[in-house]
Formats: sequence, C-alpha cells, structure tokens
Amino acid sequence: MRIKKAKITPLDIAVGLLVAGLAAYIFYRIKVGLHYKWNWGVIPQYLFRYDSEQGRWVANILMQGLFTTIRLSVWGTLLGTVIGTVMGLFRVSTSLFKRLVGRTFVELIRNAPPLVLIFIFYFFVSDQIMPILGVDDFIRSRTESTQAVLAFFFAPPERFTAFISAMITIAVFEAAYITEIVRAGIQSIEKGQWEASYALGLSWWYQMRDVIMPQATQRILPPLAGQFISTIKDSAIVSVISIQELTFQGMELMASTYLTIECWISIAVLYLILTLPLSLCVSRLEIYMQRSEA
Repeated sequence: MRIKKAKITPLDIAVGLLVAGLAAYIFYRIKVGLHYKWNWGVIPQYLFRYDSEQGRWVANILMQGLFTTIRLSVWGTLLGTVIGTVMGLFRVSTSLFKRLVGRTFVELIRNAPPLVLIFIFYFFVSDQIMPILGVDDFIRSRTESTQAVLAFFFAPPERFTAFISAMITIAVFEAAYITEIVRAGIQSIEKGQWEASYALGLSWWYQMRDVIMPQATQRILPPLAGQFISTIKDSAIVSVISIQELTFQGMELMASTYLTIECWISIAVLYLILTLPLSLCVSRLEIYMQRSEA
C-alpha cells in the first residue's frame, strides 16, 4: 500500500489566510473594542519561581497544575486501559452474562453526562471507599522518603486521597471508550482466523491469547493512543471537584490576577505542548501500522 504525500493546495492557502485574518480581527476587537490591556510580563513568574531556601528554580502554580494533569492522564489511562480491556473481552465473550456486564458498563458511562459521573464517582470513592480502605492512615504512617516518592508519582499526602479518587473517576470514564476500541479491534479480525484457530483445537482463551489479540493489538494501538490525548483534555473536568490540575490552577490564577485572556491562552498553549507532539506521534504510528499490514 503506497501512502501519498500531503500537498498544499490553493484551498489550504485560502483557509489558512482566512483563519489568520479571523485571528487578527479577534485580536483587534479585544485591543480596541474591549480596551483590554495586555500584561504578558507577569505570566512567566507563574510558570517557574526561584526558591531562595532551596537555591534553585521550582515549578510554580501553572507548572504544578501541568504536572498534576500529566499524572492524572498517565495513571488514568493505564487504569482505564486495564478496565477497558477486561470489559472489551467481556463484550465479545461467549458468555451471555459477561456480554451483558460489558454492554451495561458501556451504555451507562457513555450515555450519562460526564459532569454527573464525576460527582457521583468522586464523592462515592472519596467518602465511602477510601475511608474503608484506610488510605489516609496508610500514607501518613509511611516514612518521609516513601511519602516523597508517592508525592512525585501521585500527589502529596494531604491531597493523595483526592488525587486517587479523581484518577479512578477519569479511568472509569475513559474505560467505556477504550472498551469499544478493544471490542472493535477484536471483531475486525477476519472470521477465518477464528475458524483456523478453532480447527487447531484451541480453547477460546488460547485463541484470544495466541491468535486474535496479537493481530488486534496492531489495530487497537493507534485509536488507543488517540484516546490518551482525549484523556489529557478530559482531565480538565476534575477541576470542578477542586483537583489542582492545570485548568483549576488557571482559574485560581485568573481570579487572583484578573488576567483573563492571558491566563486562558497560557493554559491552552500548555495543553497544546502536551497534546500536539502526541498527536504527531499517533499519526506516525498509524502510518507505521499501515505499512506493517501492507
């Protein structure tokens, strides 16, 4: 399969000029119509600040929010992938009960408003599950070095429970979409592969492990990588439950400085710094997978 290289057409140039003109008009209306006074000079200090006690530069409010977003996205995706893979296998299982469980999970999560799910899962996990498991007591009883490691990979002890609750909430939400990615990848495998593996006397489990999943994984990886990008953007919704990720920190900064446009543009740029390279990597991965199949 030969992949054609993208070419810039006159239509692309016209659309680019139209977008540039629209951006210039918006900037003009903000500058002239709203009489907005730009003050970009104060934004860098909210990215990094110099700590005189430690004698080095440390992350400030926006970068702290960015790091929390990265942690939430990575752990949420990993946990969501585990849940989604299990539910995806349930969706294609020969057991009617497992198929009903997988279908119910997907339909409940995907057809409910995300904001409602956030509140339900967060307060249930935070108020009911975490106290039963004794997570707070466990974290506080650890040594300082252990707490430092947990703070680096997750969150400081005082915010650990809230972070874990938000992570589980994001994971469950994303798992519903990952479930469908896994299901579609498995069902895209040709029927002959199932019949051939069955003719060899393989059970359903060995069919999945040795024949179907190795092939389906190649088709699952590109959309799964794309779902990771969606997780980064979807993580902003946990700002409504006061998780100090990037969007929440941006709102706090905007409320204290009144630099509305500068704050939101800075937040948008930080999200782009995260998602744009990943988007390019996903595109390269799709091309690589196409070449592998060819």
